[in-house]
Amino acid sequence: MNFNRKTIEQYLDQLSRREPVPGGGSAAALTAALGAALISMVARYSIGRKVSTKATEKRLGQTLKQSEQIRRRLLALTTLDSKAYLNVVKARSAGPVAQKKAAKQAATVGKEICHLCRQALDLTPFLVAKGSPYLISDLEVAAELLQAGFNGSLVMVRINQ
Repeated sequence: MNFNRKTIEQYLDQLSRREPVPGGGSAAALTAALGAALISMVARYSIGRKVSTKATEKRLGQTLKQSEQIRRRLLALTTLDSKAYLNVVKARSAGPVAQKKAAKQAATVGKEICHLCRQALDLTPFLVAKGSPYLISDLEVAAELLQAGFNGSLVMVRINQ
């Protein structure tokens, strides 16, 4: 199982089935990855604008690098969350110690998703101030997607603690 290699259509088809994975945590990670991708797009469009200073260009490049790292990790977490959940299901028959360990690992994945959402959201104020003014609405959508990913992952963390 590697959701990174699936098309969006394949992922959504699998998400809609009566199967344990992917589920809410994986969907939250994918939602957040979409938000991070929009941040990358805005950074790319903002690099090379005639009104940018050298310092702004450097920071735009750093923002792009960070958003891409976050996006790739969130995409990986779509699969890792599913694996963690399958371990939770498997541990149900293994006793309370195994159940607690599996739930803790699942919560760790959700916490990382939340952390990455916050990191990505922290990139947006600079882009609002110094990025292309034509892409503010894309940043707003990015923020909404990241907030949804954060909230969805928080639900999963709460359930697994």
